[in-house]
Amino acid sequence: MALVELLRDLIYLALGIVALGIELWAFADCARRKPAEFERAYKRTKGFWLGLTGGAAAVGLLSLLLFGPLALLLFELAAVVAASVYLADVRPALNESKGRGGAYGSW
Repeated sequence: MALVELLRDLIYLALGIVALGIELWAFADCARRKPAEFERAYKRTKGFWLGLTGGAAAVGLLSLLLFGPLALLLFELAAVVAASVYLADVRPALNESKGRGGAYGSW
């Protein structure tokens, strides 16, 4: 039984490290963007996304350090979802809006 618990803990640790990596990636990408890029892409403000991804990274780090309570598992799930939404929706829109020259696009 101890082997099963050890294996479970190692899997949770590995998933926590992967989740923290995703959250830090989202935060770092958001931090390097200019606020005008968010406006051009018609997304929420940079401050909003910086706070959301920064909070997600903090929850991920706290969850990894405390390692275990079930309540934190739910917060970690919400944090990785928030970071994933940034990476899957906002980041591509920001990359696409970089090429636009104005209201009518770059001709």
